[in-house]
Amino acid sequence: MKAAIRFAAAGAVFAIATATLAADLPMAEPAEVGMSAEKLGRIDALLEDKIAAGAFPGAVVLVARDGRIAHLSALGKRSPEGEAMTTDSIFRIYSMTKPVTSVVALMLVEEGKLDLAAPLSKYLPEFAEMTVATTAADGSVRTEPARRKITVLDLMRHTAGLTYGFFGTGPARAALKAENPGNGEKTNREVAEVLGSLPLEHQPGTVWEYSRATDVLGAVIEVIEGAKLSEVMKARVFDPLGMTRTGFSIDDPADQALIAEPFDDDRMIGNIAVFDPRETRPFETGGGGLVSTAQDYARFMAMLMNGGSFDGVQLLSPATVKYMLTDQLGDIAKGQFDIPGRDYGFGLGVAVRREAGGGVLNGNPGDFFWGGSAGTYMMGDPAEDMFVIWMLQAPRKSAGLRGILRNMIYGSITEIHASAN
Repeated sequence: MKAAIRFAAAGAVFAIATATLAADLPMAEPAEVGMSAEKLGRIDALLEDKIAAGAFPGAVVLVARDGRIAHLSALGKRSPEGEAMTTDSIFRIYSMTKPVTSVVALMLVEEGKLDLAAPLSKYLPEFAEMTVATTAADGSVRTEPARRKITVLDLMRHTAGLTYGFFGTGPARAALKAENPGNGEKTNREVAEVLGSLPLEHQPGTVWEYSRATDVLGAVIEVIEGAKLSEVMKARVFDPLGMTRTGFSIDDPADQALIAEPFDDDRMIGNIAVFDPRETRPFETGGGGLVSTAQDYARFMAMLMNGGSFDGVQLLSPATVKYMLTDQLGDIAKGQFDIPGRDYGFGLGVAVRREAGGGVLNGNPGDFFWGGSAGTYMMGDPAEDMFVIWMLQAPRKSAGLRGILRNMIYGSITEIHASAN
């Protein structure tokens, strides 16, 4: 099998690491699932060229179609120090945490514990009386009352009026940047309290703005469940799906040796250094704090692609997954940081393609994606029954790769599914 050849350098590590995954997501020759082995190999060749040029130490790529893995490769080194990359290497996935947090929230919705239409203040009282920052003609900053309450749905689709403080301009961004609640020293609940004390960037429900909304959602989950977010995720998602190397920190010394590292000159995300997964931090950020492996995240993706079920475990109903992967924005405007991009809206935790054509990314209506700021990426295409994960650690030097790799993967398809016609 061509895919197996890609793992020869990993030796016994590959055989052990994929033993449990293969039972549920079997390997396939690319041709068996309508893909070209030669063209999938071009993806590895491109990444190997980037690695040789010093862009990042190494990478892992996983492509699955029709419920089988057509391509899985470990390239380069796990860290600049020289360990070979393996398919079970552990990566900081940053914002690929958001879909996981969203799934947990939707599980609570299905159980009647969380109401999407409820005001956020029902769960977090500090959000009861919010204001919105505005800039007057003379340049002074003023605030006005929020015209309506933030809802839980606003959190999940990033229309709460919140923001991140490390990109863009605006008075609310400046206030958040100065306060810096995401420095890792505060708990989820304490971060939410800070955010509730600051003015919003937009009136609730009026603008899609990438923000700390999913961090706040994590605090809501903790209030409902009476437990830390890490404990809730482990019980509800990681253990049921067999995601054994996913969490907010890595305590096992053997697993710590599997942590992938960037080059020393590429360890900053804005003005913040990448976190150390070996350390336990008070802030278990639902918006960006997890580490995982390509194989673990493949289990999560397989669950979404299979209507909420994986390996005999049903986390969500198919109807709820469909709702999650449906655009929730409609004609709501997008803010300064339009990550979804042209032709994409936003579901509950992921960007969702609204219609075919018009953009720079190959795909189909209903495909979904999200990525992490250190270089990780996932996308799923229900029409093609395909999902893709790649993992690398290069906050700056991975810029521009997402579109290139994604289009190369679609270029590897030799047989289009009828549902994609």
